[in-house]
Amino acid sequence: MPKARTEVGLNAVVVAVTEDSPRIITVGGNPAALPAGLLDPAGDRTLERALRRWVEESTGLDLGYVEQLYTLGDLGRGPDPGARLVSVAYLALVMEQAPSAAAGAGWDDWYHLLPWEDWREGRPPGIDSAIVPALRDWSESGKDGRERADRWERSQIIFGLEGSAWDLERVLERYEMLWEIGFVAEGGAPAGDEEVRGVPLALDHRRIAAQALGRLRGKIRYRPVVFELLPETFTLTGLRRVVEALSGVRVHPQNFRRLLDRTGLVERTGDFDTTTGGRPAERYCFRREVLRERPAPGVGLPGLLTSG
Repeated sequence: MPKARTEVGLNAVVVAVTEDSPRIITVGGNPAALPAGLLDPAGDRTLERALRRWVEESTGLDLGYVEQLYTLGDLGRGPDPGARLVSVAYLALVMEQAPSAAAGAGWDDWYHLLPWEDWREGRPPGIDSAIVPALRDWSESGKDGRERADRWERSQIIFGLEGSAWDLERVLERYEMLWEIGFVAEGGAPAGDEEVRGVPLALDHRRIAAQALGRLRGKIRYRPVVFELLPETFTLTGLRRVVEALSGVRVHPQNFRRLLDRTGLVERTGDFDTTTGGRPAERYCFRREVLRERPAPGVGLPGLLTSG
């Protein structure tokens, strides 16, 4: 039996926030995919340089902030049955710009893929109408009472049911549970109502997107990554809306302002935004000195207006 060759692939979850919408770049048609390419073992000096090259070729975007997410290598996950595809996934943060149309690249709302993660307008109706019944059916199909109880307890913890708190960062766990019970599909296969089940991507790319959202939600608590998604100067309302877009919950405005004052993350520029339609809003900028002053200068998520 011939030995399967191993290929190293690179995937990018390229994120922007525009008009309160957290967006990612996808390429191709039906199904769409994350920007991806293979490593040239002889020509690519580093994985990150190869990733930047592939993203620029497929989308026309020049990446700024990039960090490695994780590595996927399950047997049979690639399109070529004769090769084992090991993929290194990356998270990249940019200001939105028009991508190249050559590869069919375009921006899509992150919550089109994962609609149950957006709580900004309250508890997503699909959770109670479709997800909870599916979780109950799966739990009750356990082989005995112990397994049925364990499954339901796991569902409660991961989806914040029956008194359990909704944990913003459990994005990948929620997706993997929904995939395990057959509620969502991978490989671009449709699974029914996309407003509730989300839009599938090629291969396991929606799983990668879920991992990236969970990582980013965690990092905004203790790293100033959110400022990678903002212009050099911004209003506090604009900053808050970016945080809300990524976290999927509303944040109490006064508590948010007090947190920024206390942590020294931003400073006044002396300029005002006169395009708001009302009272001019003061503009701020990220105060870089905070990187030397504190080990974990994140924005945090104070005073959530929407919780589990």
